[in-house]
Amino acid sequence: MSADDYDRFADDYEAENATSLLNAYYERPAVLDLVGDVQGKRILDAGCGSGPLAAELVARGADVTGFDGSPAMIDLARRRLGGTVPLTVHDLAEPLPFEDESYDVVVASLVLHYLEDWGGPLAELRRVLRPGGRLVASVNHPFAQVLNAPEDDYFKTRLYSEDVELNGQTTELTFWHRPLREVVRAVTDAGLDLRVLDEPGPSKDTPPELMPPRIASGERSAFFCFLFVVAERPGVVH
Repeated sequence: MSADDYDRFADDYEAENATSLLNAYYERPAVLDLVGDVQGKRILDAGCGSGPLAAELVARGADVTGFDGSPAMIDLARRRLGGTVPLTVHDLAEPLPFEDESYDVVVASLVLHYLEDWGGPLAELRRVLRPGGRLVASVNHPFAQVLNAPEDDYFKTRLYSEDVELNGQTTELTFWHRPLREVVRAVTDAGLDLRVLDEPGPSKDTPPELMPPRIASGERSAFFCFLFVVAERPGVVH
């Protein structure tokens, strides 16, 4: 996906993100839970979109900086956040314009799966983390492709597209699938220590009408959608 793609449907994406099961009641609460206490911490929101995660982190006491590749998304984030968060337009595939060891936490919410190569971006995210700092990332769960496209080669890193509904409009999104082993290898090859792989269920605050029937009935507690990763930069916290 290019910045132009997100510029084209930024308003619809923002509206969907605000109230949908997958964003508002599943992915975002899970990321916040994994980040934990953020009071007084410096956090980089990599691929911040329209800023809902950054806004919540600020409300919890964090000092947040954000960037996104889409100018339209950054405009929406500036409207949401005002002057409380420094925001810039930047492509995660390019070297980051931030100093070494300048953040306690980096959050990369639903952004890495747009990239074929994770090597450079993860190395840059490690660079800006302080020793002992953590990366908290969410990506499309690779196992979902086994269910959605059983005829495709699960073990091949490959491009695929999905039609998704954004605020009542159908839009095609394009992602890079990589198997779980490649997710883990990319993290460890970047010099990060893998701490958590998580597959949470929806938030307990999910409105009943949004809950998938098999979860609402108690038959299941979660579903394949996103995979959550927590990795740490080795070193002593100063």
